Amino acid sequence: MTTPVLEIPVLEIQDLHKKFKEIEVLKGVDLSMATGDVVSVIGSSGSGKTTMLRCVNLLEDFQQGSIRIDGEEIGYTAAPERRRRKESEIARQRSMTGMVFQQFNLFPHMSALGNVTLGLMKVKKLPKADAIAIAEKWLERVGMAERRNHYPGQLSGGQQQRVAIARAIAMNPKVMLFDEVTSALDPELVNEVLNVIKSLAGDGMTMLLVTHEMKFAYEVSRRVVFMNQGKIEEQGAPEDVFRNPQSKRLAEFLKNAKF
Repeated sequence: MTTPVLEIPVLEIQDLHKKFKEIEVLKGVDLSMATGDVVSVIGSSGSGKTTMLRCVNLLEDFQQGSIRIDGEEIGYTAAPERRRRKESEIARQRSMTGMVFQQFNLFPHMSALGNVTLGLMKVKKLPKADAIAIAEKWLERVGMAERRNHYPGQLSGGQQQRVAIARAIAMNPKVMLFDEVTSALDPELVNEVLNVIKSLAGDGMTMLLVTHEMKFAYEVSRRVVFMNQGKIEEQGAPEDVFRNPQSKRLAEFLKNAKF
């Protein structure tokens, strides 16, 4: 009888604590994701959702706990001699995740194609021709091939966000992180971005999404996580979380939600 091989989680967060001065924003977060998982994080403002994502992407230090990607401890060496890794190592580890922000953060002096190829050439050290080929593939995938030579100022907010998604995915990260990617968009532009993310989820991409779009979270997620006051209060399949909330706080949060 062969022993089954246990798959290492692509993302594993254990006992994550984060303080800003005296304010504890994350109070012991545990979260695990397998390859191909789509996990949506919901909760009110100030519950710690974005801070958790920024810790995973090493944009924030954290005081306690561990984050592993594909089994590799990121940001710090393992306890007990816990110390922050060198910046060169952190830069390499940061490339294991791709993050798309609320604001598009595109370089205004570069075309859509230039924005996507930059990291491929500077970080991945790819030849220009290879970088262009990858960038064009992903711009086409998000419906932006015809505007690859347009500058951010010539694009709508939804188009800019699709370029930002292409830029992140082109780096071939192990996990994609989305932080309220529709919150800066006009309502009529929201669906074009959400449809791209749904399509990528259908392709099996591993995604951790912070979102206030409840209907979207219900439709796209394999699992939904509800954060409250720096902790994960409840999590489960979308049907369970949305239709049968166990905690009083989650029931209140979902009271006026449409899904």
